Amino acid sequence: MIVSASYRSDIPAFHAARFRRQLAQGFATVKNPYGGPDYRVSLAPEDVDGFIFWTRNARPFRDGLTEAGRIAPFVIQYTVTGYPETLERGVPPADHAIAEIARIAAEQGPGRVVWRYDPVIWTGLTGADFHRDNFRRLADRLAGQVDEVTFSAATLYAKSKRNLKRHAPAVDVSDPDDDAKRALLADLAGAAAERGLRPTLCSQPHLLSEPMTAAKCVDAGRLQRIGSASFRSKQKGNRPGCDCAESRDIGAYDSCAHGCLYCYAVNDHEKAKAAVGGRAPLNRHPR
Repeated sequence: MIVSASYRSDIPAFHAARFRRQLAQGFATVKNPYGGPDYRVSLAPEDVDGFIFWTRNARPFRDGLTEAGRIAPFVIQYTVTGYPETLERGVPPADHAIAEIARIAAEQGPGRVVWRYDPVIWTGLTGADFHRDNFRRLADRLAGQVDEVTFSAATLYAKSKRNLKRHAPAVDVSDPDDDAKRALLADLAGAAAERGLRPTLCSQPHLLSEPMTAAKCVDAGRLQRIGSASFRSKQKGNRPGCDCAESRDIGAYDSCAHGCLYCYAVNDHEKAKAAVGGRAPLNRHPR
């Protein structure tokens, strides 16, 4: 079994202590996202083939990574977008994330971290030209620290639209047609390839073009290469077009306090902040 921690929340940033307690007790109790009873996911060494961590800030999780690594190999899906604070109110600055990725790569090897430039969102602040320039600046600094970058075009779910609408007209969101999305993603993928990064696209096969390939965010092959051992896994995506290996997620919705307006996992940012003890979002450096 591969454990995902978590595409519903940022466990490394906000729930490191709880994760370490779960490791110590050998299981995680997970709130059923569909309204059924809570359930347990085993974290016992004999039951875990690998961990996939999803984060924007792994710095509070250094001990958690060490302890998880004693049980099974891990990969970090690390999101770094460098978007304006208007869109990402509590996200650490890109410099913070890049420094932490460099530290992990130096200590663990570059194969441990996959960079996510995700989602690519079109707004009055983040148009196509912004993304081309912004991505190249970030890619110049992350080349050599990571070997893959994953993209996706923003999907504006109902809760995302609602949160974005609350901040109109400051955040003017658009949803261009597939041709426009495909053209920008192809430009970003080309820039990635020029810098030695493998560009992949998450769960949007209709937007694929060379040199991108389909992403496997829960990547059993990468885990096996890191762990130097094979295990059985099967492809079982989380939504149509997803090429991920089967995994069990141990996170909860409405428990990430980063404050990204476009987030699909948070319905109420105040509720999410309360879930992490009412901590205010991390201050950001001026832009």
